[in-house]
Amino acid sequence: MTHREKVRKGQLTSALKKVAKQEKISPEELAELFIAGKIVIPHNPRHHLRQPIGIGSKLRTKVNVNLGTSLDFPSLETELEKVKVAIEYEADTLMDLSTGGDLQEIRRQILAASPLPVGTVPIYQAAIEAIDRRGSIVAMTEDDLFTVIEAQAKEGVDFMTVHCGLTLRGLERLKKQGRIADVVSRGGAFHVAWMLHHDRENPLFASFDRLLEIARRYDITLSLGDGLRPGAIADATDRPQVEELLTLGELVKVAWEWDVQVMIEGRGHLPLDQIEMNVKLEKKLCHEAPFYVLGPLVTDIAPGYDHIVSAIGGAIAAAAGADFLCYVTPAEHLGLPTVEDVKEGLIAARIAAHAADIVKGIPGAKERDLQLSKVRKALDWEAQRRFVIDPKKYDEIRRRRSSKTEACSMCGKYCAMRIVRQFLDSRGKADEFCF
Repeated sequence: MTHREKVRKGQLTSALKKVAKQEKISPEELAELFIAGKIVIPHNPRHHLRQPIGIGSKLRTKVNVNLGTSLDFPSLETELEKVKVAIEYEADTLMDLSTGGDLQEIRRQILAASPLPVGTVPIYQAAIEAIDRRGSIVAMTEDDLFTVIEAQAKEGVDFMTVHCGLTLRGLERLKKQGRIADVVSRGGAFHVAWMLHHDRENPLFASFDRLLEIARRYDITLSLGDGLRPGAIADATDRPQVEELLTLGELVKVAWEWDVQVMIEGRGHLPLDQIEMNVKLEKKLCHEAPFYVLGPLVTDIAPGYDHIVSAIGGAIAAAAGADFLCYVTPAEHLGLPTVEDVKEGLIAARIAAHAADIVKGIPGAKERDLQLSKVRKALDWEAQRRFVIDPKKYDEIRRRRSSKTEACSMCGKYCAMRIVRQFLDSRGKADEFCF
């Protein structure tokens, strides 16, 4: 019996109660949102989690960290360091996107090292194995793909990105549309190559029931992927993107009939003025299923700074109702991220998520800012440290640029808060104030 089925039959599960406590919401209200499909709690019973995570309506905006090897950098040790950094800097979930080295061993070790929910993109392994064994992606069979999906489920993967909405009809729209960047999703590209070569429907769409049977058996949360997301702002909100979203909306209801949890992935590159509309469109067409966004990236011209570009878009998207942000690192579009890149990308995404939670009215978000503001006014540097998002960075800058006064070294004895505080404390008697 899946988690969704248990709650639908009236059981307030331990995981649901833990999420409710963490999110400061009643278990009963959380159960209603969960049954309605507006919240997911990704957890494969075969994977031990430190704390179950809820993603969706009325909950804190969550942040995912992508990691994983590549052919050029297949080091498992480096990826395990990234897991440690992701945990230290409070990621909510991880995704293993490995494409180099022993993929199964890498995934197993990441699962063992991570007390956070772990996601994968099974088409990566299926396509790479087809290349290794038969020389081509298009040599992959439908059984190959579903065998990998089930194997990863058995290993304990909590959620999976599956590009079920990428159809032959969508590819026809893509051909007629004429995009600048065509397809930038790696998983989407694997499917496109296979579909065009065989002139056959995407197996994940044509055999969606087979996918749901596996997801139901292992209680996997499906993240319905965006194989046709725009990879350039010139391609944003075009017909292929919307076509895929329409299909995903139809599949959401089918998954719920099987008591399988689903969320929707989306968007990629979007200009600022299209972000809110895209979030509302997803919520409307996909029956308010949780929305998991990459970025959105609001400009194409900032390689090396795409974590900032993504944080701008992510804050707007989350404030408009997106539930789950996939971080983007400074290395996006340039190369495999380093451990430091992972840290920078995660912190940028967490800032975006928190900024959105303030305007969403998430319990505790505004209060944290208020607490920091009060101790900042008091120039209480030790107390400020308790509320900042990156205490190590805070300490580093304080050490590097310390002041001879109680204020920071930017203003020193000319600190605005110090001056005004002393004037107010002396009731406006300027002659009682001295530097």
